[in-house]
Amino acid sequence: MNDLAPLLTPEGRALLDEVRGTAPADELAVATRLRRGHPAELVSAALGQARLRQRAAAKFGAEDAERMFFTPNGVEQSTRASVAAHRAERLRALGVTSVADLCCGIGGDAIALARAGIRVLAVDRDPLTSAAARANADALGLAGLIDVREADVTEVDTASYDAVFVDPARRGGRGRIFDPEAYSPPLSWAVRAALKAPHAALKVAPGIPHEAVPAEAEAEWISDGGDVKEAVLWFGTAPGAVRATLLPGPRSLLGRGLPDPEVRSVGRYLYEPDGAVIRAHLVAEAAEELDGGLIDPTIAYVTADALRETPYATAYEITDRLPFNVKKLKALLREREVGILTVKKRGSAVEPEELRRKALPKPQGPHSVTVFLTRVAGAPTMLIGAPARAVTGAGSS
Repeated sequence: MNDLAPLLTPEGRALLDEVRGTAPADELAVATRLRRGHPAELVSAALGQARLRQRAAAKFGAEDAERMFFTPNGVEQSTRASVAAHRAERLRALGVTSVADLCCGIGGDAIALARAGIRVLAVDRDPLTSAAARANADALGLAGLIDVREADVTEVDTASYDAVFVDPARRGGRGRIFDPEAYSPPLSWAVRAALKAPHAALKVAPGIPHEAVPAEAEAEWISDGGDVKEAVLWFGTAPGAVRATLLPGPRSLLGRGLPDPEVRSVGRYLYEPDGAVIRAHLVAEAAEELDGGLIDPTIAYVTADALRETPYATAYEITDRLPFNVKKLKALLREREVGILTVKKRGSAVEPEELRRKALPKPQGPHSVTVFLTRVAGAPTMLIGAPARAVTGAGSS
């Protein structure tokens, strides 16, 4: 598919309605039937778009995804709608009324910005991607707030906009790009563009090294439902600040420059910090809220004797601590009639699936346990327990 125009015609839209929800196993039969009355290329394009919409539902929600138009790269690289909405709300709260969205892709962020009441110039140099962004703005009734322009972002004048948002391409022919200077455009160019605007937000990979964050920027790591999605460099907010934001919520944990937590013996509870907290290097801040310490100076597991509610970590009650030994674990699981084994690891070379096969070859019994493969005081250790209870509540913001 290299042209959306046929799908935007009445015939194309009717085909899209007809193939909505087609299961992969049924595609051949559906295609054969539809090609009797429609061009084969149009039928193929409609079925391809239906597949993309099904994939996109996880990011955009089924209601929006069924009306939108996607490219394969657009589905892969688009921001999850909940994350885009969070970022748009932050910009709105800063008083931003207009944004130049550079490298807009199929328009996911532009849609969130427009829904926050912000006027958007959405720019992308790829013709098909730009066409998808334009079609999406129209499909969702936002064309009055989103102006899509096919252009090289490095040649766009953003002086008249309150803020700049840049989402550089972080994938190449060989997959993910980890060097920020290999982004397209490079991070250094995006920073220069950001510094020209009153406010700016740059979307970067969550694995960005902290030393690569410009001194002028606030760095925010965002997770959604426990999965780390991205990092954002904010300009015009709080230079040097670091935060971890958890969605839904949002809940934001702010860095306070705390020293590393002390190392303690394993207590009754083990807390597994959210990935955004770990990426933001804010385990110390989370541990202070829990009155906890680390089980090992190199491992981001927090231990404490009391159970406290926090949105920033998941709590487990620890029942056993064993040196790493598969036979002992297998015997313990059999004795306790364990049928479901969850294996987590941090600081261990053992693969969870391999341990699960060896320790529980024939799952039987009504009980479930969680095993943490980790290090305690430098020694390979197995900590055995179960989720303490739903851990939600008030945190820092």
